[in-house]
Amino acid sequence: MKSNQKFKPCDLVIYGALGDLSTRKLLISLYRLEKSELIEPETRIIGIDRHALEEGGFVKVARKSLQSYLNETIDDEVWQRYSARMQYLMIDLTQLDQYKQLNSVIDSKSRVLVNYLAVAPFLFKNICQGLDKAKILTRESRVVMEKPIGNDLKSNREINDAVAEVFNEDQVFRIDHYLGKETVLNLLALRFANSIFTTNWNHNTIDHIQITVGEEVGIEGRWEYFDKTGQLRDMLQNHLLQILTFITMEPPASLEAESIHSEKIKVLKALRPITADNVEEVTVRGQYTAGYMKGQAVPGYTEEEGANKESTTESFVAVRVDIDNWRWAGVPIYLRTGKRMQNKRTEIVVYFKRLPHNIFKDSYRELPPNKLIIHLQPKEGVEIEMLNKVPGIGGSITLQQNKLDLSFSETFKNSPFFGGYERLILEAMRGDPTLFLSRQEIEQAWAWVDSIQDAWARRKIAPKPYSAGSWGPVASVALLARDGRAWEE
Repeated sequence: MKSNQKFKPCDLVIYGALGDLSTRKLLISLYRLEKSELIEPETRIIGIDRHALEEGGFVKVARKSLQSYLNETIDDEVWQRYSARMQYLMIDLTQLDQYKQLNSVIDSKSRVLVNYLAVAPFLFKNICQGLDKAKILTRESRVVMEKPIGNDLKSNREINDAVAEVFNEDQVFRIDHYLGKETVLNLLALRFANSIFTTNWNHNTIDHIQITVGEEVGIEGRWEYFDKTGQLRDMLQNHLLQILTFITMEPPASLEAESIHSEKIKVLKALRPITADNVEEVTVRGQYTAGYMKGQAVPGYTEEEGANKESTTESFVAVRVDIDNWRWAGVPIYLRTGKRMQNKRTEIVVYFKRLPHNIFKDSYRELPPNKLIIHLQPKEGVEIEMLNKVPGIGGSITLQQNKLDLSFSETFKNSPFFGGYERLILEAMRGDPTLFLSRQEIEQAWAWVDSIQDAWARRKIAPKPYSAGSWGPVASVALLARDGRAWEE
């Protein structure tokens, strides 16, 4: 990973500049980078979409975006610098001749062209071909690709092949915003900078690991996209597997991109296949029904606006993962993710093995395992759950569970906190691929996820119902109960 060094100015072109991703995330993140003075003075932001805007229309869109989603007062001085960078072009992305308009605003000699594809993946090929036809690309040019990159291994390869006809692999930045989160990056420091964990991070000391990504939201207008995708492909294939690789990979030789990517790929290759023979024992599909969220009645999945009443798409998935290598032999890793869950929560819980002998039976009949709890959102931080003696004299020693709590917001009060998109946009402009995904990594993940999808289809496994506002189907409890374990609630 590169230091906070200066970098060559960019022409950052956002394709789909008027869409939700741009207005809710990208324009907000760029403003925060501007406020922190992390963007080179000569860098420009060029919005592209198919809608006509009046003069200064894109600046007005950006202002409205900040007013709606920034959650802080807009600084007028920062806004003046930020808005001065902006330009807008109306281009129909399916019409290759229209990309020639970029020649009038791009300066490839002075600035690096960074193309951010904030559009549906079926347009990726058109954009790459249009840029190639316009003859504005150089060896320094880059392309940033948003997920989903396909909906299975076959479609993923087709998209990547189309991009590869125009861009070399080292010019392609595949983004997963979870990899920009402070707590995900802190996994590297936690594991590889602290001997207490580095020497106790294997099957000898760890009993099992749980990774939960719970969402309170339902479909919220994304029915057409989500119903064709499902929670397995939308969340587990990327976010959860990325967290899994960080928590289980071997120590990389360095913090360079190639070293980290190599170790993550090894983990994905070691995932035990899930097939029709074992899919019913190690996976659970679910679909939410009507229920209550924070006291308010909410509809079920098939009752959402525009829903297909007969849909069998899953909004919840839980999986037992086994990694067939020396470090993790016999250590199950349980993944779960769902919509309309009891609350919004993303966390990793590492359960250490129980002690073989208990000398405190008089006060604590059974010693619970120590736990390392890593909170990714909404609260960011790390907790260690352990036993301590209750102060006092006389009688036997009495134990009590306590937590060592490292809250990021409390511990690092004077340090700026950024979201995943701020960091990754900045790294794309710098040209550092460390926190982005390699093609081989994504293909390996898709191959494993496709086998689950195929096994569900072969076994005709339908989603099990769960009430909105719960933690998923009862079957997900049984998934762990069969192993004598329970979800962290």
